[in-house]
Amino acid sequence: MDNLNRGLITTKFMVVFSFRFVIFARGINEYMKLHKSTFIFFLILFCCMAPVSAVAIEVGEAAPDFKLKSLSGGEVSLSDFKGRLVLLKLATTWCPTCKQLSGEIEKVGEFLKEKDVVLIEVFVQDSKEMIEKFLGDAEPPMTFHALLDDGQVYKAYNVYLIPRFLVVDAEQVVRFDSAGRNVLAADIISMVKDFGRPPELGGSS
Repeated sequence: MDNLNRGLITTKFMVVFSFRFVIFARGINEYMKLHKSTFIFFLILFCCMAPVSAVAIEVGEAAPDFKLKSLSGGEVSLSDFKGRLVLLKLATTWCPTCKQLSGEIEKVGEFLKEKDVVLIEVFVQDSKEMIEKFLGDAEPPMTFHALLDDGQVYKAYNVYLIPRFLVVDAEQVVRFDSAGRNVLAADIISMVKDFGRPPELGGSS
């Protein structure tokens, strides 16, 4: 192994270790001001050196299941929606590109409702209060659940890049994982048409 490869491996290890430390420190309010700029720096660094395949879930693999608390206090599992197409967004409240992706999803909200698509947004590093403030009073037209990650999704989905946008089909198989790529409203419409099914009676909400 040459020095370049060793250097890349060492740097990647340091980035991943630093990211995990930031996640661990999320409950420390005094850290939050420094937290945003530091976290973004490491995300950019990782994006520059890591191939997409290093963090993506392989297309065709089963989507890792999870059970997390919703803002209402109940528990929601990915497997609750087997039989329906699920759009899974992994994000934070302060990430600028996460907000941009939310805007793209909002553009196709009525289309998603018509196609009986479920949108699950997992916040990997935010408190309930932060999420409620971020979402406001808006009521998305499609089936929507905002969930608080307790580490399950972060670990199972290798969340080193945000936002992450995944399409999970009716059989709970991953059909798309953005892993650092931009997703536009037109892309979402195209994927729903490709991977969706006609609405089924008695679907979960």
